[in-house]
Amino acid sequence: MIKNLRFELSFKNILQLENKLNFCISNNINKINIPCKGVIKKEFLNETIEYIGKNYKSLDVIYHYSLYHQYTKNRENSYLEFLNFIKLCKSYKNNEILLVSGSNKKKNFEVLDVLSDFNNEKILNINIGIAYNPYLKNHYNICGERERIKKKFTSKLTKSIWLQFGTDIKLLEKEINFLKDSVLNNSSNSKDQNVKIFGSLFIPSKEFISRFKFRPWKGVFISEKYLNSLDNFYAFTKDLIEIYLDNNICPIIETECSSIKKLQDVHSLMKK
Repeated sequence: MIKNLRFELSFKNILQLENKLNFCISNNINKINIPCKGVIKKEFLNETIEYIGKNYKSLDVIYHYSLYHQYTKNRENSYLEFLNFIKLCKSYKNNEILLVSGSNKKKNFEVLDVLSDFNNEKILNINIGIAYNPYLKNHYNICGERERIKKKFTSKLTKSIWLQFGTDIKLLEKEINFLKDSVLNNSSNSKDQNVKIFGSLFIPSKEFISRFKFRPWKGVFISEKYLNSLDNFYAFTKDLIEIYLDNNICPIIETECSSIKKLQDVHSLMKK
């Protein structure tokens, strides 16, 4: 089961990245996601692509690209930087990315703007994943997520949907049905593209709960029921995995998993 999951890696330098990649390989993990946040942005993100591309060619890597974190000077310059990023990915045979606007959207430079422009770049064809937060309307009173994802699918480059993490199971199931009925099944473009869905997953622990309570993440809804009980959080996570697998959604593990103990926790959760 582990080999079918994706794992997100965070690191502060190349040596730390090397150690984590070697750990993954030694434990039969070869599907890796590299986020675009913290220090992993701009020149260091490019350096990471080159390092992995030259030294770990067997890995299946999907790089994230945050338009907020990658913004440089102005819209025109930022778009050119995005094109250079695509060229670099393609040069190392990375054929899919996850494109996100970022926590603070830049005016005229969010995903819809870039997809519109990039659709004209015929020689730089690449598969693009887009994020979807099922919890915004009900838990944050932010509307329009459904309409935005429909518009994102006007680009024939869209190959995957990446679900944000949250703990409202009923709402998640409702939004999965919406995606299937209103976006995937009713879009001739997406049907032709065999769109994949990925679902964010965190491994419950006292450390995770403590960190989230101290500094909640923007746009991530976690019920007090699970923040106040590790056992409840663990039971929920088992249910979430079952929903993901029943709907052919590939889990992406966003928790740090560069130790045998953490991997054992993942194995335990994935068991039925």
